[in-house]
Amino acid sequence: MIWRTPDPLPSVRLKPLLGLLIPLAFAALFVRFGIWQLSRHREVAARNAVLSARLAAPPIALESLPADTTAVAWARVRVAGRFRYDLELVLGPRVSEGSPGVHLLTPLERPGNDTLVLVSRGWVYSPDGAGVARARWREADTVEIGGYALPIPADGPAPPADTLRPLRVLTLSGVASRLGRPVAPVHVVMTSDSMARADSVPRRLPPPRIDPGPHWSYMLQWFGFALIALVGGVLLYRRGIVERPSEG
Repeated sequence: MIWRTPDPLPSVRLKPLLGLLIPLAFAALFVRFGIWQLSRHREVAARNAVLSARLAAPPIALESLPADTTAVAWARVRVAGRFRYDLELVLGPRVSEGSPGVHLLTPLERPGNDTLVLVSRGWVYSPDGAGVARARWREADTVEIGGYALPIPADGPAPPADTLRPLRVLTLSGVASRLGRPVAPVHVVMTSDSMARADSVPRRLPPPRIDPGPHWSYMLQWFGFALIALVGGVLLYRRGIVERPSEG
């Protein structure tokens, strides 16, 4: 009987094959990351399209907004009434261009309506991000203003017990507890008005920046990594097959 040495070829090829599976696994993972970034890009594009349409639309009366507050974010609105500076709230700290400050939130009282509308009149400087000389920043009393509507979250962290301290987070329950009056579920970010301009006017808050974000470039990077892993793995596998030791 003639004994033959087993063919070493399968075991010899097994090592480069196993080495190929690692870059293939990484390539599959990179493709998954790329697909996720593509999904995020589409979500941002859809959101930006809605936002652009709302910013381009003519302003409507605040009372004409739909009841669904999730569908009114950054819708342009107009509203008239009387500012209640005696009920004004401070939201802080808020940084603008590297400087500490606060946002002034002034309730607007509309004729024949007991529900107050919170108006964000803008940013003012505050060295500690809390205290501010509110009298300096008063404007007219009876006003007709334009701006953007933003929904107010219903609940969240409770406001500080000390009413002299600024609000950290804007919530409907927190504002209502401070004011003791019904509050509209949206607030107006003020951008224009019909009042006479004074020397000291809060810095109006700009509309949101429409930015496509980095998701498209991230997607291309992940797909590029996947291609590199795939091509590199195949080349290494072929090199391992060519350089395998000959049967002796």
